[in-house]
Amino acid sequence: MKTPRASELISKRIDTLGDWRSAVLDRVRALIKEADPDVVEEWKWVKPTNPGVPVWSHDGIICTGESYKSYVKLTFAKGASLKDPAKLFNASLEGNMRRAIDIHEHDTLDETAFKALVRAAVDLNTR
Repeated sequence: MKTPRASELISKRIDTLGDWRSAVLDRVRALIKEADPDVVEEWKWVKPTNPGVPVWSHDGIICTGESYKSYVKLTFAKGASLKDPAKLFNASLEGNMRRAIDIHEHDTLDETAFKALVRAAVDLNTR
């Protein structure tokens, strides 16, 4: 039996959500790929209580894309070290490493600022 690739698992997650979260996760995925054409898609942290998490990496994790009932959480692994002039980070603000963006159903994401944040994360990873 063939093991699905990470990109296939991410596509399946997007398809199975079947609501506004699908559109958000799909759009975020596209923005990440636009910001970093060399991004690597991964599928991590599979366990009995969790089917896994989409992860985008480039010489280290850029961010993860988790979906919850009322929001999509984009966690930047080294977010505390990134400048965020557009104030996209709105969750996990207390930590020394991570920062997250929680997107709720009617939220609008500043796509230009998000892509700049992705590029900054890649720059940090590749130093």
